[in-house]
Parts: sequence; C-alpha cells; structure tokens
Amino acid sequence: MEEYEVKDAGEYDDEHGGFSLEQKDPLIRFLHRVIKQAVRFLAILMVFVILWGIGDVIYVLYQRLAEPPFLLLNIGDILTTFGSFLAVLIAIEIFINITLYLRDDVIHVKLVIATALMAIARKVIVFDYRDLGYKYVWSTAALVLALGITYWLISRKPKTP
Repeated sequence: MEEYEVKDAGEYDDEHGGFSLEQKDPLIRFLHRVIKQAVRFLAILMVFVILWGIGDVIYVLYQRLAEPPFLLLNIGDILTTFGSFLAVLIAIEIFINITLYLRDDVIHVKLVIATALMAIARKVIVFDYRDLGYKYVWSTAALVLALGITYWLISRKPKTP
C-alpha cells in the first residue's frame, strides 16, 4: 500500500499551485490575494444563504401548519420540510468547505465527497418514485455507490507494517 507523506502548507503550495501569499512573482502574489478575498466574500454570501434557508424552513412549516387541517402535515409536506432542512445542512457543509479552504489553502477532498453524499442523499429522500423513470433511479443508485466507495477509500487508514 502506498505511504502518504504529510507536507506543510508551503510545500503543498509550491508543488500543487495552492494560493500561497509567499510567491516570488508580485503579479501572482496579487492575484492570490484577490482570490483569497473572493473566497472570503463567498463565505459571507453562504452565511446569508444559510440564514435565508432557515427562514424559508420556518416559513414553509408555518404555512403548512396554518392551513386546514390545522397543525397536521401530510407526507408531501413532511418530504418538502425534510428537503428544506437538508438543503440548509448542505449549505452549512459548503460553508465549512469554504472556511477550511481559507484556513489551509487546500481543498479537503473527504469533506467535499461527504457534502456530495449528503446532497445526493437529500435527492433520494425527496424522490417521488411515481414520477421517476427506472433509469433515473438506477443512475442515482450508481452515483451513491460511487460516492460511497470513494468516501470509504479516502477514509481508509494505510496499514502500518
């Protein structure tokens, strides 16, 4: 099994083109600063999306519970609510991806795969199987399997001799 070498952030940036601010070329250093600020702006926008999503969940729940029959949800309402909750959780995962990227200048593949798994799981939970063709269901199953295997492979610890 292949051994994984742990490198510090500077080595990673030089070797893989990360966003190190210690570049020799002033233009590249400036462009890296611009990208860092853009990513920070994305983090701020994602907080607004999360707050807006929470407000949407509250509004949808209020609407559903205020309609006759009062304080009762049917299965469609519950699935819609689950979808809204999971959308907010996915937004939170994306925010975590952004903040980790700002801190480490590295895309954390394991977290990205976990976020993708959560997003596809949301789709599976809110599927209306009456309206879907079998090809869509099978392709979604293949995607879940592929992401699950990828997550498992990334999560495995190499065996120590």
